[in-house]
Amino acid sequence: MAFIQEYTSLYKTALSDLQGAWEILRDAVVAHHPFQDSGRILFHIDEGMSWEAVRDLEYMKKTLILIRNIANQNQTPQDVVDSIEHVWLNLQEVFEAIGHGEIG
Repeated sequence: MAFIQEYTSLYKTALSDLQGAWEILRDAVVAHHPFQDSGRILFHIDEGMSWEAVRDLEYMKKTLILIRNIANQNQTPQDVVDSIEHVWLNLQEVFEAIGHGEIG
């Protein structure tokens, strides 16, 4: 019988940082709401933060790219744009750590 291993602290920290970045992004959009397509952005943020997206980081990445594209097509507040980039950087750090075998 195999035992399920608990994730390493590095993995938990990386995902926690990523979750925090998503929450900061959501808070930024809510703080500036309403602006053009803010409702669409909020919908996709909730999708990106969903359990399904956490279990499939490639799906999360696609959702974040969609959010970035919506924001780039509109006059999105700079705070929101900066928060999108913060999520992007955190997601890239998770992918890098997985690629280096540090987490996974």
